[in-house]
Amino acid sequence: MLLYIGTSGYSYTEWKGSFYPRELPSREMLRYYGGQFNCVEINNTFHRMPKDSVLAGWREEVPETFRFVLKAPQRITHVNRLRDVADTVSYFFDVAAVMGRRLGAVLFQLPPTFKKDLPLLRDFLALVPPGRRVALQFRHRSWLDDEVFALLHRNDAALCIADAEGELEIPAVATATWGYLRLRRPDYPVEELRAWAELVRGRGWSEAFVFFKHEDEAKGPLFARRFMELVAAG
Repeated sequence: MLLYIGTSGYSYTEWKGSFYPRELPSREMLRYYGGQFNCVEINNTFHRMPKDSVLAGWREEVPETFRFVLKAPQRITHVNRLRDVADTVSYFFDVAAVMGRRLGAVLFQLPPTFKKDLPLLRDFLALVPPGRRVALQFRHRSWLDDEVFALLHRNDAALCIADAEGELEIPAVATATWGYLRLRRPDYPVEELRAWAELVRGRGWSEAFVFFKHEDEAKGPLFARRFMELVAAG
């Protein structure tokens, strides 16, 4: 199994002196990060449609084995709520294609008030270009049933297994040949990280993406490094 481990975002000045060298210029952050981890979840693409020139610049800053996950624009998930988004989805994936093999997946995070609509989800998944990997993060309980899981399975779309305080508990269901985890609690003792590592190893995935939440004190990179060590130790 190929395992991609990293953090949600990388460009945090608060990390200087703990994760990043204190005097590292901000323009060098991604290059440095790419020497420590093999993937990153980009969240600013949620707020605005990315530019191909920006994505191409990111692509050149990291090794060939590095992978980016882009969080889909809120225009698709929150404004239009997956409805009448064919042109926007097509444009987004056309722009994202500039990343080539370094594009690992796209995360579509739905609003917590967005309830289950299976026909809408079916139509939306049909818009995803062949060969592109998408993960769905549901935040309303109505989505968490076998009917939805089966639809994701038919499309090799990953159920995003998110772990966060005070939020909906997501079952660790493997709906695709690959996995996607967002581990977002403020603290992860070693025994909890070990349990998550065992879960990832036991799902039979060909690849898995695991992201830790950023924190001002750079806990995200710390947890990611510990997780890497635990997985390597078996």
